[in-house]
Amino acid sequence: MSSLSLFDPTIDLGAVTVSQLNQAVKAVVEGELGPLWVLGEVCSFKAYSSGHWYFTLRDEASQVRCCMWKSNAAKAGRPPMDGTRVFALCTPSLWEEKGEFRLTVQKILATSEMGSAAQEFERVKRALAADGLFELSRKRPLPEFPTTIAVVTSVDGAALRDVITVTRSRWPLARLLVVGTRVQGDGAPGEIVRALGIVDRLDGVDLCIVGRGGGAREDLAAFNDEAVCRALARVRVPTISAVGHETDVSLCDLVADLRAATPSAAAELATPDLADLLGRLDGLAARLAGGLTRRTRLAAERLDRSADRMQLAVESIAERRRAVLDRLAAQLDALSPLKVLGRGYAMPTAGGRVLKRRADFAPGLVFDLHVSDGDVRARVVPSTEPTSPE
Repeated sequence: MSSLSLFDPTIDLGAVTVSQLNQAVKAVVEGELGPLWVLGEVCSFKAYSSGHWYFTLRDEASQVRCCMWKSNAAKAGRPPMDGTRVFALCTPSLWEEKGEFRLTVQKILATSEMGSAAQEFERVKRALAADGLFELSRKRPLPEFPTTIAVVTSVDGAALRDVITVTRSRWPLARLLVVGTRVQGDGAPGEIVRALGIVDRLDGVDLCIVGRGGGAREDLAAFNDEAVCRALARVRVPTISAVGHETDVSLCDLVADLRAATPSAAAELATPDLADLLGRLDGLAARLAGGLTRRTRLAAERLDRSADRMQLAVESIAERRRAVLDRLAAQLDALSPLKVLGRGYAMPTAGGRVLKRRADFAPGLVFDLHVSDGDVRARVVPSTEPTSPE
């Protein structure tokens, strides 16, 4: 043996390649186990456009992947619904490329029974419905501008990263409080109930998102658990269920105030778009400015028209007053003594007193006689004719 063989495990240990191992296991499985009938509950059923069916058969303790090729699926008739118990005539095999044990199904016969998981789902659904937890009247609206959002999900899952990414891009003002929990497996329901209880004790929380990323239907069992659904219903703030499986609706989806198809969609529903909001505010400011400009212009035009009307009114009033004054002046002028004197009359005065009566003219009295163009000094001359007594 050469020194090289001491360091060559394929020589010393007889190692085989992965492909060789899978081929050997496949030969053993298919050689030892021929066609047989298997009883189980259908879940994660998927009919592809190629005509092939892929699904899982499970019981209370185990599950196995199955495929049914197009030629056999076409003869099977109506596809079985998830939760249906069936008898499947199949051949155990190994998918070499993936190293996965699976059953190749030739025939499938549905029973009249539902599987245990489907029966439990229906029991919980009936109980929750009886207590009114699905009623639309108890659904609460989401806050328009949340400041603190609690997120109940796995800290290692893609769901949390999606929520963080979307929230930061849309509404960076929000604070995210992450309450970590397992989202699948035997201990998941209890942990989710505990996490929801923590959210209910946190101060300042406006909204709660609970969920997980995508997965097979059996992976969503924790969100169909009765205790989880009731704990979600007790949360004092509005809730969004974000169980990331668009084709399946969990019971938590029905209990929550709002259902989102994915965690990313939940973050979009929970937050406003800051860029859109700022755009709307800019548009509102522009409309307000335009409205103020129009109102200012209209006010100026109205003031101009009012000033014109006021000027016309003042001129009209002044003209009427002027006419009255002219009429009064004419009347006063007609009554003026000067006007009387202009018609040939004269006015005698003595000592500042107007001499009106004949008795006022004593013989020898010197007086002033006012005529139209001045005064004339005069004196009373005794009359040669006798005067009649008064």
